[in-house]
Formats: sequence, structure tokens, C-alpha cells
Amino acid sequence: MVGVAAALVAVILGTLYGSLSGYLGGKVDSVMMRLLEILNSFPFMFFVILLVTFFGQNILLIFVAIGMVSWLDMARIVRGQTLSLKRKEFIEAAQVGGVSTGNIVIRHIVPNVLGVVVVYASLLVPSMILFESFLSFLGLGTQEPLSSWGALLSDGANSMEVSPWLLLFPAVFWW
Repeated sequence: MVGVAAALVAVILGTLYGSLSGYLGGKVDSVMMRLLEILNSFPFMFFVILLVTFFGQNILLIFVAIGMVSWLDMARIVRGQTLSLKRKEFIEAAQVGGVSTGNIVIRHIVPNVLGVVVVYASLLVPSMILFESFLSFLGLGTQEPLSSWGALLSDGANSMEVSPWLLLFPAVFWW
């Protein structure tokens, strides 16, 4: 659930940001991409840990925080696809027909980049699960009664000398 929810946040933010940046082009695209590069330079693990410690261990906050980390790459991918679609005949026909920028982006560009977005989102889900597991291993992720790989590994590591199977079984499936 964590992987799918975080990937959904990344898909929505990254698709909207990347498609607008690629379609508007020029100085707007340049400023939006520089902002993206600045955000990409921050250590996001520290950012997520800071959010979780400041606002508490809410599962919804964990979904949003992990999703906010991963939308940057999605925006780059969507921007690249949008730049290639921007000069296609159907986009130029919509521009000549007087269709607004928002409608062109939502009705023409976003549906045509969804194939790439779905493929990248399917690759995001496992990495988001591992990211949440790492947070849970540190004690910042999901808490009881919910469970995650990280929480199981943390509990197993604490009782490794007495009952090593509590660490062995989650660790086997971690890889």
C-alpha cells in the first residue's frame, strides 16, 4: 500500500509539473527545471526523516513525504516526452484551433505520455516500499498494529540472540 500510494503522489505531481514545464518552454521551462535541480540536490532521506519527526508518525504523512521525494525524476521524464510531443501536428492543430494551454496539456499531452508514466510508476513502487521499510527500521515509519518489512527487521534485530528466526524470515524476503 505504501509503494502504490507514494507512486501515485509522484505520478500526479511529476506528470503535471513536467508536462507544464515542457509545454510552456522558454524561460518558464528553464526556471522550472532549475528549481527541480535545486530540489534534487537536497538529501531527501534527511528531509523525510525531518518531516516525520516534526509532524509525527502519521501513515498519511509517510505516503505524502515519500511521494514528494520521488516526483522529481518523474517530472524530468514527462518533460522530455512533452518536448517531443510539443511540435506534433495534433498539438499544433489544437493551438491553431484556439484550445487553451490547460486543455492542451490535460487532453492531449498527458494522455500521450501515460505509457511512459505507467512504466516508470511500476518501477517506483518497489523502491518506495524499500524506502518505507528503511524508515520503519529506524522507527520512523509505520507503527503497531500496522507492519512493514523494516519494523519486522527491527524487531528481529532486537531479539536476534534469543530468537534469530524473527530476523531471518524478513531478511530473506528483503533481498
